[in-house]
Amino acid sequence: MNKNYKKTLLACYLGFITQAISANFAPLLFITFYKTYNISFGELALIPTCFYITQIVIDFACTKFVDKIGYRISIIISEITSAIGLIGLAILPSILPNPFIGIIICVIIYAIGSGLIEVLCSPIVEACPFENKDGMMSLLHSFYCWGAVGVILGSTLFFTIFGLEHWRILACIWALIPLLNVYNFATCPIEPIVEDGKGMTIKELFKTNIFWILIVLMVCAGSSEAVIAQWSSAFTESSLNVSKTIGDLVGPCGFAFFMGLSRVLYVKFNKKIDLTIFMTFSGLLCFCCYLLAGLTNIPILGLIGCMLCGFSVGIMWPGSISISSSILPKGGTTMFALLALAGDMGGSMGPMIVGNVSQIMGDNLQIGILSGIGFPIILGISALVIRRWKLKNIQT
Repeated sequence: MNKNYKKTLLACYLGFITQAISANFAPLLFITFYKTYNISFGELALIPTCFYITQIVIDFACTKFVDKIGYRISIIISEITSAIGLIGLAILPSILPNPFIGIIICVIIYAIGSGLIEVLCSPIVEACPFENKDGMMSLLHSFYCWGAVGVILGSTLFFTIFGLEHWRILACIWALIPLLNVYNFATCPIEPIVEDGKGMTIKELFKTNIFWILIVLMVCAGSSEAVIAQWSSAFTESSLNVSKTIGDLVGPCGFAFFMGLSRVLYVKFNKKIDLTIFMTFSGLLCFCCYLLAGLTNIPILGLIGCMLCGFSVGIMWPGSISISSSILPKGGTTMFALLALAGDMGGSMGPMIVGNVSQIMGDNLQIGILSGIGFPIILGISALVIRRWKLKNIQT
């Protein structure tokens, strides 16, 4: 009765901020890597791809070991590996013969932590005795956005004062957040998401037809978000011909701010809006934003497209989790892990497609952005299919 679940929330909030640092710090340096280490756009595309593929492996592994070793040990491991990867990013590229290999090794290490955070924080909060679970889930995921805003603003300020050449020092500074959060996860109350042995197995989930639509929803949510999140810094700098400072502040930072804003607004209005309808219109808005960013020759319109895309994708990931939890309440750790896996599959496919199409088209990132436009369309259609399924099952 006296358990302090606010401390659990704080730990999970900082967990998502850690994930935001892992996902967004390296992309801010894409052009720096390009110029300093002569890494091509095609190779740069492998950075987010390796990040998300590693998370996919961890997502699947979580279905096997998390329930055995426990949530607490697993989430503490997530913070430690996140910190090690960020610190390594400041060291390995400079001491290895191939800097790109050093970057990839560090990305894989902190992606292990990010993958664990992604799988575990949502069910940890879901298991807490809070009301308005949909709203709490959206608020939780908003801290990923505020973390992204923080890492972009903080990095931009650091680069402005101390110079871009000192980015290695900043990587070590960002590593302090997961190191400090180890204590929070070691001491906060953590409840099981379902009773021991009562969660659905992979086989049971795979036999459930609607689960496959939920998987498609998560794939499209991951891709729709990751394309702009991973490439907006390079896109604004190289395609829209604005300075790195302005490009980062208005591009990826604006994207993250509006993504967080949409998640916070959903907390306020979620009881008045059907989530599947909200997701459908989000897919439509995302489609329009991709068109705006990919077709305009006017920098200000391209920047607006990036920012509004953040608002459109904000509810996609947490909304997909909330819908899945309501449809399959006994999904347990396995369901959360498979949903994260699906989201990461989308997160790896989208940026990879954009990077490779851009390289084929002469390093034209605008054409690359347009190549990912199908994902928000499929997401909107999937949300409508799920809404129809829910209405049919309520009636029956």
